[in-house]
Amino acid sequence: MIDHKAINISQLNEFGKNTLAEHLHMEVTEVTENSVTMRMPVTSIVHQPMGLLHGGAVAALAENVASLAGNLVAHASGKVCVGLSLNTNHLKGVRDGYVVSTAVAVHLGRSTQVWEVQTKDNEGVLINVSRMTLAVIDKK
Repeated sequence: MIDHKAINISQLNEFGKNTLAEHLHMEVTEVTENSVTMRMPVTSIVHQPMGLLHGGAVAALAENVASLAGNLVAHASGKVCVGLSLNTNHLKGVRDGYVVSTAVAVHLGRSTQVWEVQTKDNEGVLINVSRMTLAVIDKK
């Protein structure tokens, strides 16, 4: 699983500099042996025209947290992960506050990984469920 004791969350957040994660103000908040959690503020930057959190922003957060989790696992074997597919189901709208996404492994194979991501609002209400499939490849 994830060697969470050796992880510095500040360093993980530095990896997001000059990327979509920084632009959308995503940040890693927790890493455990079995999961990675990130949060993102819900502001006009991630709203769609009706003032609700854009589904694409939630998908970006889900893909980011699953990819990070997958790479933390793959790093131990000298590999990296890249996205193959993302399936996302929007369950409830959000207008403000924060959303928090947690990725938990479903399958950790030699060539693929599958992660389930649950995204919740400030009150802990489930607003989105996603499933991310990653390819495990050699570092270039």
